[in-house]
Amino acid sequence: MDTLIDFSYDDKKFEVTDEMKKCFDEQGYLLLRGLLSPEELKKVRNVLENTDMIKKHGYGIPDASGRMPRMVLWRAPGSDITGMICRCEKVVTTSEKLLGEVYHYSSKVMMKDPMVGGRQEWHQDYGYWYKNGLLYPDALSVFIPVDRCNKANGCLQILPGSHVCGRIEHGMVAGQTGADLERVKELEQKLPKHYVEMEAGDALFFHSNVLHCSDPNDSPNRRWAFIMAYNMASNDPVESLAAPFPRYTKLEKVPNSAILECTNETDFSGKDFLDPTEDKTVKADLSKPTNAT
Repeated sequence: MDTLIDFSYDDKKFEVTDEMKKCFDEQGYLLLRGLLSPEELKKVRNVLENTDMIKKHGYGIPDASGRMPRMVLWRAPGSDITGMICRCEKVVTTSEKLLGEVYHYSSKVMMKDPMVGGRQEWHQDYGYWYKNGLLYPDALSVFIPVDRCNKANGCLQILPGSHVCGRIEHGMVAGQTGADLERVKELEQKLPKHYVEMEAGDALFFHSNVLHCSDPNDSPNRRWAFIMAYNMASNDPVESLAAPFPRYTKLEKVPNSAILECTNETDFSGKDFLDPTEDKTVKADLSKPTNAT
């Protein structure tokens, strides 16, 4: 397939169609343009840019070249605006239409700052989550750009259809969990990669076995993204392996209107931020960069 299939989100009449479900089942992704409105996106940026969330909880995950993207990750939605997005119908119900009943597994902000942001190595999300006790790859991620994502600033790259290959062996690549590159190169011959260029507020729902990566940010433009992960309720992790990630916790959905109605931009109690020293899937750099906001 030469181009990515995409669909437009309409808040007044959106529903997951058979065509959307077919795309997810066969290609491993659903690309929705305009999932967040400009007003909703503004509220998200206010939280990320004007609070101490990133300064206090952010860390780097070095790539093979020594550069690194930065991230902050939490395991419970919380009651702030980002929590409302994690729980809203257009995110959760869409995920359920694609997979089945889900719960919130984690959320994170991935940050590639101008001219310095590092690469995210080839991997499957299940390559990470397998180590955290998920028996099946019955999970997905929702990638929402906070800034425009293009080739220049290190947008997502995916191999559509790679989810049907099953889990590929993963090992440590610098500070990240990375897929076996010999296998990735062979798959690239059969499943040509696509650069997923997206506007801020678009959303890519993708299966946990879809191979993906992203290049470093060598542009003068910031590239931040908000990524939510959902696991099927029936795929409760093995208890002895699950930590530090959550086992099944019922997710209480909220209407889409809760995003704009929410006024909490600073109270992050209950979000359960991850201490990266407890995470067996990364080797974090805990130094605080000067451009942390």
